[in-house]
Parts: sequence; C-alpha cells; structure tokens
Amino acid sequence: MKKLMIALIATAAVAGAAQAQDTGKAYVGAAAATSKNATLDSNKADGKLFGGYKFNEQLGVEAGWTNHHKTDVGPRGSTEGYGTYVAAKYTVPVNEQVGVYGKAGVSHNERKMTNNIGQRFKNDDTSGYGALGVEYKLNQNTALVAEYERYGKTKDFGASANVWSAGVKYGF
Repeated sequence: MKKLMIALIATAAVAGAAQAQDTGKAYVGAAAATSKNATLDSNKADGKLFGGYKFNEQLGVEAGWTNHHKTDVGPRGSTEGYGTYVAAKYTVPVNEQVGVYGKAGVSHNERKMTNNIGQRFKNDDTSGYGALGVEYKLNQNTALVAEYERYGKTKDFGASANVWSAGVKYGF
C-alpha cells in the first residue's frame, strides 16, 4: 500500500506539472506529524508525504501518506502503522500570504501490534478523512502548512486517528 500511495502521489505531481507548467498548480510536500499512541498514551513524531493539484485558488485535490514508525510499548510489545488519504481541498484566502483550508475525503489506515510472545494483531479500516489547516506562502512556489487531520475511526492500539502536522509544500 505504501508503494501504491507513493506512486499515486508521484503520478499526480508529474501529470499536474505537465498540465500546469506555467500556472503553478501542482504541488508536493513533506511534514512532521504527531499523534498520541493509544497503547502508550504518549506522542511521537513521524513523517508525512503529500501531493496535490489546485484547479483554481479555492478548489483542489490532495493525496498523502503518514507513517507511524515502530514504537516500543514496553511489556506489551510494539506497534506500527500508516495512514493514507485522498481528499478534496477547499481553501479560503485570508490575504495574499495566508489561506485557511478544509479537506474531506477517504482514508485507508493500518495498525499492527506485536506482543512480547510473538503474537501479531492487525487493525485496518477504510473510512472518512477530514482536515483543517492554515497555509503561509513564503514565495510564489513555497509555503508552510500546519493542520489537524482525522484518519477515520478511533484506533484500538497504535497511533491515534487524530494527527497534527506541520511542514512545507512546493508548487510547480
């Protein structure tokens, strides 16, 4: 699934760049993401990759992948997982540099837990995705982004469905 999501993001970025070479509508980005681990009741930073295409100043589409690295949960073992999404994105410009946005779409999520005696548990779901965020344009092509995301249903173990992220995006 990770390879599929990366391939989709790359394809969207290349296709968008080819179609919008002069208009700057395709973008890619990377962010640091954090969510509470339901098993440990603690937060951990992980990575997020995303890409999208803006049809106009307000409306676009975005796909992304957030990795939840392996986390040792003490005597209970370890957890790991990921979350992916495809969503419509609606942006409201506040001024020339700042915009606020919302995203709504679908996510696929997977959490794995291995206990200390080698038993493995897996929880995956495909469900709704939503996000609220803010973007600050540094220049014509580069912007800082910060957002709150909800990846589907509440998770029984591993990373929470609630994710906070901050990063940078680059437009073509």
